Amino acid sequence: MAEKRKLFEEVQTDQRPEIATGGIDRAHRGARGAIRIWLMILFALVVIMIAVGGLTRLTDSGLSITEWRPLTGALPPMNDADWQSEFAKYQEIPEFKVQNAWMGLEDFKSIYWWEWGHRQLGRVIGLVWAIGFFGFLALRKIPTGWTGRLLGIGALGGLQGAIGWWMVHSGLSGAMLDVASYRLATHLGLAFIILGFIAWYVLMLGRSERDLMQARRSRDAKLFSLGTGWMHFAFLQILLGALVAGIDAGRSYTDWPTMGGGFFPPDMMSLEPAWRNFLENPGLVQFIHRMSGYLLLAFGIMIFVKSRRAANRVTGGAFTVAFIALLGQVALGIYTVISAAQMHVALTHQLLAVATFVLILRARFLAAYPVPQSVRG
Repeated sequence: MAEKRKLFEEVQTDQRPEIATGGIDRAHRGARGAIRIWLMILFALVVIMIAVGGLTRLTDSGLSITEWRPLTGALPPMNDADWQSEFAKYQEIPEFKVQNAWMGLEDFKSIYWWEWGHRQLGRVIGLVWAIGFFGFLALRKIPTGWTGRLLGIGALGGLQGAIGWWMVHSGLSGAMLDVASYRLATHLGLAFIILGFIAWYVLMLGRSERDLMQARRSRDAKLFSLGTGWMHFAFLQILLGALVAGIDAGRSYTDWPTMGGGFFPPDMMSLEPAWRNFLENPGLVQFIHRMSGYLLLAFGIMIFVKSRRAANRVTGGAFTVAFIALLGQVALGIYTVISAAQMHVALTHQLLAVATFVLILRARFLAAYPVPQSVRG
């Protein structure tokens, strides 16, 4: 007969109960850390690509290569005959005939290398994606549910290459001396979409699936909704900035806060048909970019004020950092205008746009998945 035990007697045993970790932890987790590092490398390469693309535009180098050869184009001209051949092709397009007829072969080489480097970097990004994706796939290290996401990044990258050529092709014939501004905006916009997906995935992979599932229960729905609107508004402003860059509208009116001495720029609807003014009239395009910037700042102030009352201090802090970046971007945008979009200023403005966009996206992520904090906050 078993010995009776007292009610509060301690029971000593060497056996410890097995702790149930749940289905999420037992699921196929894959190499989350390694994939995150790979995505961070891709993120850095895309940022560099945006910078090089901006410099290619600022140096008017984008039309120096008049053919799209995804494979054989990786090799630059190897001898004088090759250089003469490339230069002869460039001499046939309107940009050379109307704007750059003064160029000699050495001048052509200086713009050729910018565009070649831009395209070469695109090939490097594609190669890094392919090696990483197919490598993790072959090793069966991709976490459950992530194969489609990572494949989607590669598909968007391939589409970006095609859109890049679609953009360049618009400036090779007809009366265009540069690429079509709306195609440039499409090209840059897709780059930011790719960058946004990569940044979001890096943030997600930085935390466990169980942590994300638990964090969703504390989602700040209002800040998440505002962050979503803020992110899309910032993206729209980036597209408008691309329209400005596409026609050099940033150098048309260099006074601020006025434009040509008034609130509205002169001759802002001078082109026919009227819709062309929204894409090709430097005064109207810059005016729209300015007004959108003011509205974006006002929206940012409203979100900043609301985020100060956020229950989670990390989430509130993320919105504060994003707002500070936006303030810097607005100030730099004004300086870009009054400096007539000098190359180093315009490039810095573009890179700060990248930082602002990503910081807004990070704030949105932390509203959706708040970092756990103590009851005291």
